[in-house]
Formats: sequence, structure tokens, C-alpha cells
Amino acid sequence: MPKYLFSYHGGGPIETPEQGEQIMAAWGAWMQGLGEALVDGGNPTGASMTMTKGGSENGGGANPVSGYSVLQADSMEHAMELGKSCPMLDAQNGSIEISEALDM
Repeated sequence: MPKYLFSYHGGGPIETPEQGEQIMAAWGAWMQGLGEALVDGGNPTGASMTMTKGGSENGGGANPVSGYSVLQADSMEHAMELGKSCPMLDAQNGSIEISEALDM
């Protein structure tokens, strides 16, 4: 079954411990609901750099990745369906970039 990289963009700082608990509970419920489709729950990411042959750019570009997960699904459409209830879509400027991981 194909694997899909969910690259998360957006989100904001956690302002209170209670907010952090709510966010973690939402992510935990979403991931638990994925069952065997969840290959790697991933992690949030920290500061990033974009590197090219000619140099590098602080901040990872215009829309840096803020986290990732790896899921398996029958198709891109199925992967998108799995992503519809992801808490990232409720985050500040939250979006998910979904890419099929190609077997080599």
C-alpha cells in the first residue's frame, strides 16, 4: 500500500499549558482514529534552513514545514480523506501538503 508524507505548515506557539493539553489530545485522538494507516506519527519541527547549491536561507522559505507524519492509503484521494479531520487544519494558518512516497 502506498505511503504518503503529510508535511504540516502553519500553527502557532502554545500560549498556556491548558491549550497545549487540548492540542495534544486532539492530535492523539486523530492519530488513534487512523489505526493501521498511521505508519509514523512524526514530530513537530524546529527552526529550519533552505539549502541550495548557491547558499542557504534562514527560516525554510516562505512556508516552512512545522511537522510531519507518514500514513499509508490506497490512493491520494484516500490520503486526503484521512487528512480531513487532522487538527493541523484548525491551527493558525494550518495546512497539509500530502506527497506520495515513491518506491525506488
